[in-house]
Amino acid sequence: MLYIKGELNPADREWTVAIVGTRRASAYGRQVAETLAADLVRNGITIVSGLARGIDACAHEAALKAGGRTLGVLACGIDQVYPPEHAKLAARMLEHGALLTEAPCGSPPEGGNFPARNRIISGLSLGTIVVEAAETSGALITSDRALEQGREVFAVPGNIFAKTSHGTNYLLKEGATLVTSAQDILEALNLKMVTAHSEARAVIPEDPTEAQLFGLLSNDPAHIDYLVRESGLPVSQVSSTLALMELKGSVRQVAGMRYVVAWEARVDYTVE
Repeated sequence: MLYIKGELNPADREWTVAIVGTRRASAYGRQVAETLAADLVRNGITIVSGLARGIDACAHEAALKAGGRTLGVLACGIDQVYPPEHAKLAARMLEHGALLTEAPCGSPPEGGNFPARNRIISGLSLGTIVVEAAETSGALITSDRALEQGREVFAVPGNIFAKTSHGTNYLLKEGATLVTSAQDILEALNLKMVTAHSEARAVIPEDPTEAQLFGLLSNDPAHIDYLVRESGLPVSQVSSTLALMELKGSVRQVAGMRYVVAWEARVDYTVE
């Protein structure tokens, strides 16, 4: 049984990739995790990780900052957050994703819960990216579970002299897919973004605010922060107007508070 806090949307169940790694992340590892997470969510992918220090937290933070969705799998009960310093991060994740755990409420983050947590992370994902990990890292447990579950395993090459790269370099020697960009992951998973365009229908804005927002929208998803900045309107006015426009069917919200004009068909992925 999974306990869930927050909300899972359909994309979270289909187009999710795990990013995991060491708690003792280097500057290089943090930069890679942040870049991959941000680029993947911009392509409509949900990021899942374990809310741990280091690589996990970097991936969650970058996904949120890029306006995407992220899931955190806990090794404790859903009524607590571990480590405690990630409570604010967890709260933000509930607004754009969810927290999940197998552990009943009140369960402490005991050692035996972490391998089970890692199995859930890999099981939720199309593939697992190990960014930076020592040979004894729990991230390698996640990659092992991914292989057992028939999922793809990706690894980022690292410094051959750094202990935190021994695990990832080992995975590459054992046949993991080498990753240097988000595009490598999308191609390896044979994911092709498809947009079935329907005939554009005439949309007549009902007031100047709608007209201004329509002028900023297209078939490329535009984040609400961009719309606020470019329109010069208060965020409350932009948000309420977009909500009304969505109810009327003139715009559509996609992942991470991004909006497109309604005459574009749903953006989705297909496996080639």
